[in-house]
Amino acid sequence: MKEELKLELDKIIETSNNNITITDENGIILRSNPQHWTMYGLETGSYIGKSVYDLEKEGILSPSINALVLKEKKIVRILQHTKLGKVIMSTGYPVFNQEGRLIRAISYSQDQTEIVKLQEQYNQLQVKIAGFQTEVEELREKDASKRPLLFRSTSMQQIFKTLPRVAVTDAAILFLGESGVGKSTLARHIHDLSGRQKEPFIEVNCSTIPETLFESAMFGYEPGSFTGALKAGKQGLIEQAAQGTLFLDEIGELPLNMQVKLLKVLQERKLMRIGGKKELHVNFRLITATNQDLKQMVDEGKFRLDLYYRLNVIPIHIPSLKERKDDITILLKHYLQLLNTKYKVSKKMHPSTYDLLIHYEWPGNVREMENLLERLILTIEDDMILPNHLPFELKKNIKEISNSSWGHVKESIEKLKLKDALEEVELEFLSRAYKQCKTTYEMAEYLGISQPTIIYKLKKYKDKLSI
Repeated sequence: MKEELKLELDKIIETSNNNITITDENGIILRSNPQHWTMYGLETGSYIGKSVYDLEKEGILSPSINALVLKEKKIVRILQHTKLGKVIMSTGYPVFNQEGRLIRAISYSQDQTEIVKLQEQYNQLQVKIAGFQTEVEELREKDASKRPLLFRSTSMQQIFKTLPRVAVTDAAILFLGESGVGKSTLARHIHDLSGRQKEPFIEVNCSTIPETLFESAMFGYEPGSFTGALKAGKQGLIEQAAQGTLFLDEIGELPLNMQVKLLKVLQERKLMRIGGKKELHVNFRLITATNQDLKQMVDEGKFRLDLYYRLNVIPIHIPSLKERKDDITILLKHYLQLLNTKYKVSKKMHPSTYDLLIHYEWPGNVREMENLLERLILTIEDDMILPNHLPFELKKNIKEISNSSWGHVKESIEKLKLKDALEEVELEFLSRAYKQCKTTYEMAEYLGISQPTIIYKLKKYKDKLSI
């Protein structure tokens, strides 16, 4: 029977996923996995009968887990570093007889090298991500400084009369409007006008975070909450906005289960991290934005009514560019100048190109305008941006407007002599420039000629100019 038990024990030790070493009370190895010693850079062989104290002196075990168990007479867990650079996780257990005397030490060891490397890589990645987040925030701040709030339209003037009044309060603001109208720029403007301007401004695009990661991203987690979690835990985006402003863009994309949790935070001003046991008090200003009809989403059961009322305290509709054509000229000039400086070029826009872009619908709004001008700056070789440089899709959309706009001019010059026809066209351009620009300097830039020439031509045509 004893022989059978010995065979069973040997087979268990030999086939175990853990590397097992058993020593007596003097540290002499009684049993050990044959493969155990390969982790330490030694040939597979029997170390039965050798002393763990001698192996320690030789630097093979550094330190010996069994020796520590025999010394401390309790469970011990350590990380061993071998000469091969491996990291071994070892756990040792004391074995006492009926009289309470320590008679054995049993240890289990696992090669953790790859796991430790992965953890180090993960930690390095987290450091890089934190660095990237800082860089992104700095770039956003720089970008915000390059995106001045330019407008002439009456609708935008009215909005900017309202913003300072609501900025000094903590009332929830909901920006409504099409994509690309500048909702995030206005949200930051509100933050800069508020008493929280020196605190964080945390911007979250609800459409870019996977639903499975949304809760941990927003609420954070405690150490060991799930596989892959940081040992120290992590603050959520709501916590990061403490004392500052939390801007939730594309709020209509917020998952329903998260809507419930966000509502609770807004009502109680408390949150609990994933895996947490205590609630944390949070103080932040909430601004949201969407290009969707939230009321319709409520009717369809896609958005909570109670949350909708919480967010819709001060709704502000940002009109699209096609609704505020007075702003198009000044924005075109601004982005043209900004991109010329950025790419160290000096591109100019032909008046006819200005005219076409002013009549364009701009479905992508300010974002589309900036992208279009950047593409033109980078792709055309000429210094003058002409109508034929515009993308085909854009020209197709404004062809009818352009034709009707110039129809009366064409009719009026068909029967004229060259001199009179040129004057008629010149009058048309001057009239358009006068309506679009506020000063003669702007008119000169718009038409691509000098300011003295503008003054001369205004005097020349003062009796004929329709202004």
